[in-house]
Amino acid sequence: MSAVNSVIEEEIQKRMVVDNPWWEFGSIDEDFIQLPRRAYLDDFYELVTDLSVRRAVILMGPRRVGKTVMIYHAIDRLISSGVNPKKIIYVSVDTPIYNNISLEDLFSLSRKALKNEEDYAGYYVFFDEIQYLKNWEVHLKSMVDTFRSSRFVASGSAAAALKMKSIESGAGRFSDFLLPPLTFYEYIQFKQLDSLVVKSSNGISPYDTINIDALNRHFIEYINFGGYPEVVFSETIRRNPGRYIKNDIIDKVLLRDLPSLYGISDIQELNKLFVHIAFRSGNEFSYESLSTEAGIRKETIKKYLEYLEAAFLIKVVNRIDQNAKRMQRVTSFKIYLTNPSLRSALFTPISEGDEVMGSMVETTVFSQWIQGGKTDFFYANWAKGRRKGEVDIVWVDVATQKAISVAEIKWTDRFVENPSELKSLYSFLSLNPTVKKIFVTSKTRFGTYDISEGKIMFIPVAIYSYWISNFLYHSKRVENT
Repeated sequence: MSAVNSVIEEEIQKRMVVDNPWWEFGSIDEDFIQLPRRAYLDDFYELVTDLSVRRAVILMGPRRVGKTVMIYHAIDRLISSGVNPKKIIYVSVDTPIYNNISLEDLFSLSRKALKNEEDYAGYYVFFDEIQYLKNWEVHLKSMVDTFRSSRFVASGSAAAALKMKSIESGAGRFSDFLLPPLTFYEYIQFKQLDSLVVKSSNGISPYDTINIDALNRHFIEYINFGGYPEVVFSETIRRNPGRYIKNDIIDKVLLRDLPSLYGISDIQELNKLFVHIAFRSGNEFSYESLSTEAGIRKETIKKYLEYLEAAFLIKVVNRIDQNAKRMQRVTSFKIYLTNPSLRSALFTPISEGDEVMGSMVETTVFSQWIQGGKTDFFYANWAKGRRKGEVDIVWVDVATQKAISVAEIKWTDRFVENPSELKSLYSFLSLNPTVKKIFVTSKTRFGTYDISEGKIMFIPVAIYSYWISNFLYHSKRVENT
């Protein structure tokens, strides 16, 4: 361990003892045990404890979505299942005293602090915030190959870079696990509001609510504050979300993570672009319009969008025409925040009647699909002479390249009462007879309306968001079993 100055070895070991209190007390600190558990904990724990495959687990996700807390919950389960607490090691790589120390040296120093330096077998080792170690993927791959009977778990906030390096260097050695921001389904669970949602027999959705006004109030709170576990439970943070979310999440990604990962020199330019997009989440953009409005070169815009999407801050949704055909040349696209509460942090929380409520409801629905890992959708937009039209979400069958399902996202009951006003939807359906499911969201009402192309199903958008986030979470669980 020549890389570690012998003078500070003792201090490092002291820090490791502090960070691993279960070595002494045999259990996790009560403050962590009592924090709400993410719905994804069961899947993550199964991956951590599946020793039949010799791989490191890479826990990825945006900042402040609960990765460290989930690691602590996994450690608590390991101890409860009978694993020796002194065989569980937690190291936060971004701790200043660990600067530039290799993973192998950190593992060795941990065992030295445990007075068990010569024992290499049977450990569960958690490296938190691993992106702060240069060439971490090379270090970790070596650890997997060298210490074959120990389990290594790494977490990091720079999700895209971690994913890229995991694929490039960890083939056959790493298993990726993405922890998204809170979905509306998880938010309802976190707030213990399950009694608001009941089983339905209306033939439209498997769920209904006993009080749509109360559910909508929580839906608006979710839009403003619901993406991050800490914000959900802290009245102090909700009173000033900008200070917490902007400073601790957005600024660290835009001003530190992305510049260091991609060599961005003009961080203010990147920040300017993101703020411009966040204010208009759900709008249609083009490279030309963004370049003009933000004052940034087109080629730079393209790179910045890739970086922001890679950082899990935005999702670019591509356009198709009224025949569900992709554009041969990308001239316009929509951009959505992956988490609606990012907008509230940058600007101000929204209320029910605000002008931007429609676009933020649309952003929220898109975020449920994105966070559930489903991004195989488009929006349709066309202009033919004086006739223009748009459909918010279109799913296209990969094999046939035909539209199979559509959804129009609304925050009003107007179209339940006057479905004939959905002219763009009718126009699209008339040219795409392969569409089998037609959803239009509302503010408070269910309903159906028969047309020659099929049956339009109206569903309150809060119920729709709960349904799809619940469905996607459980679908992912089935895929992982």
